Amino acid sequence: MTTVNRRTRWLFALLGLLLLGALVAVPSARAFESRGGDTVTIGPDEVIQDDLYVGAGEFTLEGTIEGDLVVFGGTLRINGTVEGDLIAAGQSVIVNGSVGDDARIAGYALVIQGSISDDLVAAGFSLEADDASSMGGDVVYAGYQALLASEVGGELNVSGGAVRIAGTIEGDARVDVGGTERGETVPPFYNYVPSLPSVPSVPAGLTLTEEAQIGGDLTYTANFRADVPDDAVAGQTDFNRYVPEREEEREPSPVALVARWLFRQLRRLVTLLVVGVLLMWILPNWMRNLADNVEERPLPSVGWGVVAIAAFAVFMVLLVLTSIALTLLFGAVTLGGLAGLFATLGGVVTTAAGLTFGLIWRYVTTIIIALLLGQMIFGALDSRAEANRWWPMLLGVVIIVIVTAVPILGWLVKLAIVLFGLGAIWIWGLRLLRGERTGPTTAEV
Repeated sequence: MTTVNRRTRWLFALLGLLLLGALVAVPSARAFESRGGDTVTIGPDEVIQDDLYVGAGEFTLEGTIEGDLVVFGGTLRINGTVEGDLIAAGQSVIVNGSVGDDARIAGYALVIQGSISDDLVAAGFSLEADDASSMGGDVVYAGYQALLASEVGGELNVSGGAVRIAGTIEGDARVDVGGTERGETVPPFYNYVPSLPSVPSVPAGLTLTEEAQIGGDLTYTANFRADVPDDAVAGQTDFNRYVPEREEEREPSPVALVARWLFRQLRRLVTLLVVGVLLMWILPNWMRNLADNVEERPLPSVGWGVVAIAAFAVFMVLLVLTSIALTLLFGAVTLGGLAGLFATLGGVVTTAAGLTFGLIWRYVTTIIIALLLGQMIFGALDSRAEANRWWPMLLGVVIIVIVTAVPILGWLVKLAIVLFGLGAIWIWGLRLLRGERTGPTTAEV
């Protein structure tokens, strides 16, 4: 497989997932229903005749959606029927029921145990499609691992690090497992984040079981050859050894450049949507309070934003100097154990402080301004969506991603967002120290 072909498949996957982000964020012109909350359930006897838009911490569909379903949140279970398209983004997306058209899903753990009548485009850490599932069209997946025991009526295009095929592929199968080494493993993130769902373990590289059946050709790129059973592939098997980008002498193709740009924008959009959903789910009132700070005191917010950056720089310098001083002090009095302890503790605290400020700098400030921007737009339109927990943030995120993608202008907008956002947090902190009312989330924080 050539580099251009690999990148072309990535482009198709990115285009599909970019559409997912756009559809989640931009309301459709046709009729639809919307629901939201910590837990949303569509009962088994409930039939929704329009498109349905949902934002929830936990969502379960037991009934029937006669249109499209657009849902985002934490744990999303599709046990019923979606007669149109399914567009879902969450921590985990589980499809136990049936989807009458295409499915576009993204999340950490993706599980397919039902049927998808047409194409599946997915991205995440893990995709698991068991032997009871079926996809009538093509399957395009980008992520770390995939366990595919299902029936695929079209072609399979997978880019990841660990892919196991144990089902039936009617068309061609194209798999790119990159530069993973034999025996290499990547620990699931739930080892470090207990709230994440568990996922199966898939060996690195490409694995085909005795049950695997590919009706067309198999083309795969890897660091080592896969063990392909004799009767598993009806067509030809083409192995391409992985060549890192730095070893390629040719210039990137236009398709590759477009794919890289799309990937950067898509990654930023999805990341901000996930962070925004989490913040508006866990701390909605605090986020609204910060957005109000910017709206009520825009110029002081900018000034305090500059102060916040300077204060953090001074804090980090003092933190490093204190850690060094304590390490040298205890080392000088031959308390080596305490010296090592303070050196380690200082490094951990410094790293944690830098990571926390970086997350606030890159993501929290953006969500604050996105929420404010969305509220202002819906307010100007006299729309009830202004008071909604989700729509102002989603609309603001999409606008910010589009604007910040413009050269030069994007850099200036990002700087303004950081200053306004940090300033809003600083003002909130000052009010909290003075004992002033800072909104309903004082206890939460």
